[in-house]
Amino acid sequence: MSESLIFEFEQLPEEAPTSEGGETAAPKRIALHQEVSQTGGSDQSRRPLTSYGVSSLEQRRIEAEHRVGLFLVPGTLDIMSVPIPMRRASGSQHSSPVGSPADSSFPEGFAIPQRQRINILLLEGVAQAAVQKLKNQEFSVEALPGSIGADELKAKLANVHALGIRSNTKITAEILDAAPNLLCIGCFCIGTDQVDLKAAEERGIPVFNSPYQNSRSVAELIIGMIINLARRLGDKNNEMHKGVWNKSAANCFEIRGKTLGIVGYGHIGSQLSVLAESMGMHVIFYDVVSAMPLGNSTPMPDLKSLLRKADFVSLHVPDTPQTRNMISQDELALMKKGAYLLNASRGTVVNIPDLVKALQAGHLGGAYVDVFPKEPAKASNDWHDYDELAKCSNVLLTPHIGGSTTEAQIAIGDEVAERFTKFINQGSTLGSVNFPNLDLPYSGEGTHRILSVHHNRPGVLREINNIISIYNVEGQVLRTYSNIGYLVIDVDKEASDEIRTKIEQLPASIKTRVLY
Repeated sequence: MSESLIFEFEQLPEEAPTSEGGETAAPKRIALHQEVSQTGGSDQSRRPLTSYGVSSLEQRRIEAEHRVGLFLVPGTLDIMSVPIPMRRASGSQHSSPVGSPADSSFPEGFAIPQRQRINILLLEGVAQAAVQKLKNQEFSVEALPGSIGADELKAKLANVHALGIRSNTKITAEILDAAPNLLCIGCFCIGTDQVDLKAAEERGIPVFNSPYQNSRSVAELIIGMIINLARRLGDKNNEMHKGVWNKSAANCFEIRGKTLGIVGYGHIGSQLSVLAESMGMHVIFYDVVSAMPLGNSTPMPDLKSLLRKADFVSLHVPDTPQTRNMISQDELALMKKGAYLLNASRGTVVNIPDLVKALQAGHLGGAYVDVFPKEPAKASNDWHDYDELAKCSNVLLTPHIGGSTTEAQIAIGDEVAERFTKFINQGSTLGSVNFPNLDLPYSGEGTHRILSVHHNRPGVLREINNIISIYNVEGQVLRTYSNIGYLVIDVDKEASDEIRTKIEQLPASIKTRVLY
């Protein structure tokens, strides 16, 4: 058995109102029917569940009240047919009744259609679980396995409302100018330096990321690479693949009792600290922000002190003006002779030519590099930007895979997809990296939510309050960030369109929309 909900328009002959021109304007009836058909058969029954006699002017209000979109199918009376699964009532062998649009008894799996179709573009192989989560919201989702060129991206963004990327796609001001309908951007990774955050902010576009979910994956990888470097497994592996049998313990060590220096004691650095101590390592760390030491780890007063003391140095810092080339010739010279350097943070943190010189001179015992100043936009079989580094002894290289595990990508996808959904449906900006963070609780039935992004300058709030002062306001919250302000207002639904129009006309307004 299958079941559908059918929205229909019907003409009402009785009490037809008169239009301004004196002609009779027949009102419409919006009827919601339940249609039941037997699987494999042609028998079909339809029964009305609820109906409304309305004029065309009332149609939009009905849509808003019941959070449904009414779309007339040309040549028919049908508005929309939505397949839904049957739901069994507890303890019953019969399907439960379907309630009215305003009722909470819709069958399981029924998704309220969007008034405006939301188009989402996901690039670079975002986890399928995230794709499905967004589709479950009745969003239109296009998911591509890799990144695309700038021209193709600009063409696609013309009708996109939400964009999801990972680390390879670069979002510039020029790209954003080609996206007039873009509401938000999601970075399905930790970093957001691939996005021009200022340009997005100026256009009223919040950017979301997932700063924690791949922390364990990166920390585990670093532990594995510390062991690989200490036992020179990269070189041994290469020799074996070439048919060379070279059994030797020279320059191979246990990591127990060695000192690990962690630069950046955030979510990844602190997890690494715990794992390293469980392996018997001594842990020291340095961070520009005061952090509580975990276990027996010891904070260092400055970077130089850490570099002088550590046998292994692992970097876990963001890409900022202060961290670019923070490990260069002078810092490498401070490290102990035979020490190892590991970088799975950002490619701009280490000066690669200086690292090559330190390795070639024998000052460092080895290095692991997962991130590079210049990385290919997509998979390549002919990448030779750092051949001199690859030729060095006991050097391990990977293609920016620190957080690339199934578990991490599922968790990241779930988190960013959830932030997409809450922003699109509720206006919540919690978790945004370039936008005021706020979330206003739902004010209840009979209200619409207005989202106003405007320039952060004196007098704007007064202008908006002058507009809404004559209406009933159920909830209101404002936050500012840098040069923008973000205002969320819940008002009586009858007044929402009028208020939005007035706010949009303010000189300081950047972007205004209404959630029905």
